[in-house]
Amino acid sequence: MKSFRLLSPRDVATAIDQLPSTRGPALREDTRVLAGGQDILTEMKHELIAPEALVDISSIPGLSGYERTADGGLRIGAMTRLCDIERDGSLTGAFAALREAAASVASPQIRTQATVGGNLCQRPRCAYYRHSHAPCIKKGGSECFAATGHNKFNAIFGGGPSYIVHPSDLAPALVALDAEAVVVGPRGERRMPLETFFTLPSEGSILRENVLGRNEILSEVIVPKPADGTVSTYIKFRERESYDFALVSVAAVLRFDGGKLASASIVLGGVAPIPWRAAGAEALLEGSTSGKEVVQQCAAASIEGAAPLSENGFKLPLTRNLVWKALTALGAGGTR
Repeated sequence: MKSFRLLSPRDVATAIDQLPSTRGPALREDTRVLAGGQDILTEMKHELIAPEALVDISSIPGLSGYERTADGGLRIGAMTRLCDIERDGSLTGAFAALREAAASVASPQIRTQATVGGNLCQRPRCAYYRHSHAPCIKKGGSECFAATGHNKFNAIFGGGPSYIVHPSDLAPALVALDAEAVVVGPRGERRMPLETFFTLPSEGSILRENVLGRNEILSEVIVPKPADGTVSTYIKFRERESYDFALVSVAAVLRFDGGKLASASIVLGGVAPIPWRAAGAEALLEGSTSGKEVVQQCAAASIEGAAPLSENGFKLPLTRNLVWKALTALGAGGTR
């Protein structure tokens, strides 16, 4: 690992000032944000990046912790540790998916250091991207080697020209909960639906996975108050029961109104370069009466439009079955 300077700003404004501008001569060195360090330090050790300086935002007041908002939602600081969310027994019902997603990340040791912002902004886990000698398209090369190479873990939705999958577990759960991202930069604060925070490889710069500028920081995530009758869950399938990323995951948020499903949000992980909304399945659920047939139709609709690569066709039945499992667990199959 190349040596670097460690900067420890005491407020967000100073942190932003220490990050390089994206324009002209102001970009004098490669400076990156350091949150929990679980991803960026690994990238540095593997010689994927070699920043001149890291801006450690862990000591900035207001970025850590989370709280209930006045209207019953959640405000989650970007530096909140995943273990704190995992251990909060009050995150049930509508917020259960968030707690379950946090608990599914890596190992207990990593969750004590990993942060919400770091989990949302982590880089791809594609084997070609992570190989220091593979000049893939995500690192400025001209080719996605996974497209015709080993692609067991790569995208079946939204791929091209890169076929990465987004590695975050929190992202599908928070998108399903209609969360907003709060981004702070030189021009102040901007808020956006978390769903629009992430970008496909075909959108914007191929070298990044979200809309953050080089001198911007994700400061917090806002989850609105769920409507009465809302329940949620997050289900993750991985090769190993611990310390592994999702082959496929499903975040499901349903709102029941009497005997009907008033609204539904189904977001997939491990299958696309962004948290992937199963819009066809959602449309079938909304306004429907619970029943096994509806759940089976929604599970089938969740894989419509998929384009598997040579080695990851198994993700089709896996996705379909996990959607069925999640909806059934929430009572959409008529078992409530």
